[in-house]
Amino acid sequence: MLASITHSIGAIFQPVFKLFALVLAFIYSIVPNYTLAITLLTILIMGILTPLTVKSTKSMIKMQSVQPEIKKLQQKYKGAENRQQLNEELMRLYKEEGVNPAGGCLPMFIQFPFLIILYDIIRGLTNISKTAIPVNPACHLGIAYTHVAPRYIPNSSKMFCNLVASNGKMMSFGMDMALKPFSHHSSIWAAAPYFIFVAVAVFLQYFQMSQMSKRNPASQANPQMAKIQKFMPILFAYIYFLIPAAVLVYMIVSSAIRIATQDVLFRTGIAQPVGGAGKVVEGKATEKVEKAKTVEIEAPKNQKSAATNRSKNKRKRKGQ
Repeated sequence: MLASITHSIGAIFQPVFKLFALVLAFIYSIVPNYTLAITLLTILIMGILTPLTVKSTKSMIKMQSVQPEIKKLQQKYKGAENRQQLNEELMRLYKEEGVNPAGGCLPMFIQFPFLIILYDIIRGLTNISKTAIPVNPACHLGIAYTHVAPRYIPNSSKMFCNLVASNGKMMSFGMDMALKPFSHHSSIWAAAPYFIFVAVAVFLQYFQMSQMSKRNPASQANPQMAKIQKFMPILFAYIYFLIPAAVLVYMIVSSAIRIATQDVLFRTGIAQPVGGAGKVVEGKATEKVEKAKTVEIEAPKNQKSAATNRSKNKRKRKGQ
């Protein structure tokens, strides 16, 4: 399924694939390790996407401000017979307040295009040709022809030469990063790291969704959004079993960076929960009320004191 999708997309986005592959090949020329090179590429991508992550997090916080109105609508339109009207009223509220109920899911959706891009790149880098192709003498491999034909990168690059030398394998820390969990492995123990990668990626996806949901209870008020947040990690789990370990590295690193970014935003107050801000506003309002009461209490005292002074002055004038 994923292969058919990437085949049709690949014909259109060849320049994009070549750009990312060239960046990856450049990083690999400096750090000749596939896992570390993909990790650094992921950090670069996430650095570019950080402003979008900040924006989506702030949008999520803004969503909290309409939570009281959402609860009122839920109380007003109770029952299954009013569900459609409730959804219509919720959509109207979201539109009026300019909030996005899918703010908690947005970071996860953003990852999907890059998943497709890297999936196609890994497939292209480990491409095996049916016909033998000449090997660039610059590789100094001592062979004239090979069936390993990596796409997207120059045939003189370090990554290209190493892929040819390893017969198309992307060996890193004892793992072929081009293999999938259900690919043919020499033993169960050899396959175990690939399934561990899937488990870690799914856990981080779930943790990220949980982190966003706790900060955004309004997303749970919409039954449709609640279902999306529950089943999205399951959907990605299915996809993770179909993609190479190299792409899983991207998903794991990007999720970890996004979780850390969101945590920093909340800890530094850049994205402050509405509840905390509400307490400050409430405190200021209470202070104003107390001041007003003090003025009201002091006003009669001042008036009484002024009246007493006028009475004394009158008695003095009569005595004179």
